[in-house]
This record gives sequence, structure tokens and C-alpha cells, in this order.
Amino acid sequence: MISKLVDSAYTAVSVIKDGSTIAIGGFGGAGQPEDLISALINHGAKDLTLVSNNAGNHEEGIAALLKAGQVKKIICSFPRMSHSYVFDELYQSGKLELELVPQGNLAERLRAAGVGLGAIYTPTGYGTLLAAGKETKCIDGRNYVLEYPIHVDFALIKAELGDRWGNLTYRKAARNFGPVMAMAAKHTIVSVDHIVELGDLDPENIITPGIFVKTLISRQPINDGALL
Repeated sequence: MISKLVDSAYTAVSVIKDGSTIAIGGFGGAGQPEDLISALINHGAKDLTLVSNNAGNHEEGIAALLKAGQVKKIICSFPRMSHSYVFDELYQSGKLELELVPQGNLAERLRAAGVGLGAIYTPTGYGTLLAAGKETKCIDGRNYVLEYPIHVDFALIKAELGDRWGNLTYRKAARNFGPVMAMAAKHTIVSVDHIVELGDLDPENIITPGIFVKTLISRQPINDGALL
């Protein structure tokens, strides 16, 4: 029977190749899959393009991945958060490329990739440096900037509950970018707090359907029934 569960975070991320584009969920620490990030560091894939809300704090999570020298470019909304000195050092020294994207645009560009849109028009960024060199259009008297989808090879996200088919629910604000990143990715890897039996998740409460998930790991012990 179908099961997307694997035995470890390292096994899950071992398919990631050098030069991949990777989306990592989370808003600060909320919803950030730190176990998958640590496994990716140990795996050693390099020359990565990273898509995330921020560039990490201190030397943990995303910041640790940057410090490991595995990322060549980051696409994010908040590169300079509190204690984001790892990003600062790499960017100022020319070792890391930055594409700054307003948070709403980041979410919509990921969603556009997931639903198959060719591009979107957004008013956010019009008249600023972020619109430099981009196509603009006036629609019903309002000015818009043309933005293109962000397609990613892999998404690393965190969920609260999941079944072996990959159906997911999230805990409150930890939901943030996970659903749109799962849709935009060719291969979504999920770290789940708890694996439940098929049928235990109310279909009306499932946020990410299993069709968008390739691989699952559990942060809690799994009983034999969940692996069947």
C-alpha cells in the first residue's frame, strides 16, 4: 500500500542535487523545518537557490545553511531580521546574491507556480526600485507590475499532522508558507509532528492534499499501523 514515509530526515533530503532551487517554510521559527535543514547541511548539496520568508537569525536553521556556504542566492522578503548577521556578512562580501520580494508577492508568485499561471499583475512594488526593468500596466486606473511564478525543485516544510498518503494539517501560524510552497515544488518533503491513521484527518480540515507531497518524516515514534 502507498506510504510516503521514510526513516530519517537525511534519507528524505538525499535526493536534493547541487544547483537545486529549494523553498523552506517558516516565518521566523514558526513552521521552520529545522530537522530537514540540518539534514540538508549534512547532505552537503551546494550552489542552491533558496526561497524563504527570511534569511534566518543567529546561526540556526536557515542561517546555519547560509553559513555552511551551500546557498548562492536567496529569494526572500526579510533578509535583515534581528540577529541576521550571517546573511549580512555573506551579502556584504559578495558571496550571496539577493532577490528581494515583498511578502505578499512572494506568496502569490509561489501560488502562481502551483496553479499553473504564466504571470501575475500586482500593485505592490510599483514605482519603487523593485519594479525596475519590469513590465508595468495600468488597469482600470491603477498601476501594476508584472511578476513571474517562482518554480522550485524542492520544498522543505513542517506540518502538525499527516497521514501516510501525505495529507497535512498545520498548527496555527506555523501554516504560513507551507501550503503554497508544497504546490509550487516538484518534490515536497515534510517533517510532521504526528503521523495519524488514514481517515483520522477530517477531509474538511486538510490544508495540503497528499497529491502535493512526495516524502514524509515523523518527529515522533511511528507505530507499525501508520507505516502500513
